[in-house]
Amino acid sequence: MAQLSDRVRALMQPHLASIEPYDPNFTPCRVNLSANENTYPMPAAARASIDAALAATPLNRYPDPMSNELRAEIAAWHGVDPSWVCVGNGGDELLYNFLLAFGGAGRTLLNCPPCFSEYAFFASLAQTKVLDVWRDAETFELDRAAVLEAAPKCDIAIVTSPNNPTGDLASVEFVREMCAACPGLVMVDEAYGEFADAASSCEQLLSECDNLVVLHTLSKAFGMAGTRVGYVIAAPDVIDAFAAIRQIYSVNVLSQAAALAAVRARNQFAPVVDAIRSERARVIESLHGIAACGLPLEVWESGANFVLVRMPNATRVRERMRDEKSILVRDFSYAPGLANCLRITVGTPEENDEVLAALAALLKEEIDSCHE
Repeated sequence: MAQLSDRVRALMQPHLASIEPYDPNFTPCRVNLSANENTYPMPAAARASIDAALAATPLNRYPDPMSNELRAEIAAWHGVDPSWVCVGNGGDELLYNFLLAFGGAGRTLLNCPPCFSEYAFFASLAQTKVLDVWRDAETFELDRAAVLEAAPKCDIAIVTSPNNPTGDLASVEFVREMCAACPGLVMVDEAYGEFADAASSCEQLLSECDNLVVLHTLSKAFGMAGTRVGYVIAAPDVIDAFAAIRQIYSVNVLSQAAALAAVRARNQFAPVVDAIRSERARVIESLHGIAACGLPLEVWESGANFVLVRMPNATRVRERMRDEKSILVRDFSYAPGLANCLRITVGTPEENDEVLAALAALLKEEIDSCHE
């Protein structure tokens, strides 16, 4: 990806001049399990409903700024009043708006890496200081004592459950404690929440924690990453702030129409989610089996639609999977705390079989070459 020129950096706001464009490190491949997308076919009836909704949507009018019909459907689904919901152009817009509205100069975000890198990136855009409280280096579990000690010093906090890229969950009780300790808002990013047990969702705390914000997306479980639709649930006065600072018309008419049809057909997606959860268990079991054969591979449990693994020469293995097998997974070796880690999206059974076979073969070759 192109880098910013010195000329342009000199023209930018000083706090933005050192920022590099986001690079997902994507290469077109036959099997792409690098971006945590849902690779399963959309249920046929749901797809037919979406196609019909798109065909019936006029394009000559601006969209409803607040996506009110979709907002009302989401609210009914989650058992809240529509005033508790704000729809956005993917979860990313809502994350940025959270930092824009409640962060800023002189304020601090409590962050728990390794986690989604965009939290710190958006904080930098909004001139928000970041206080990192690192997860356990071996288990990636949240450091409860350290987080609760840091929370009173911070203005806002973000915790992911399940966490990307480690896959672990933040307990509901822990989030309750965070909300009590943090003087500002606490966002729980549940982008992958549908792949975890329903009881793990922190939505159950909304009635007692008025500083809690829960983020969701249709990109993952609903297989609609291309439509860019996400939403937050929070107390109405918090939602008013999201509405006040958002870009106008940020969710286009086609995305609103497709999302509304998908949410109305949400029960049809349950078998897909169940299949991914089942495949996740199989993939983890198979990875443990590879390790049991004497190959140095470490795998963590996951509540999401991806699995994190650690191995020697992970970057080299990833490159060989891409170049020799046309299989793409995500290399996190560059990220602090994630040395030699790859993140593998859980795909279809056929995709997973290809990844597992390629990983076992290439890892064995890499280890053998080191012993020659």
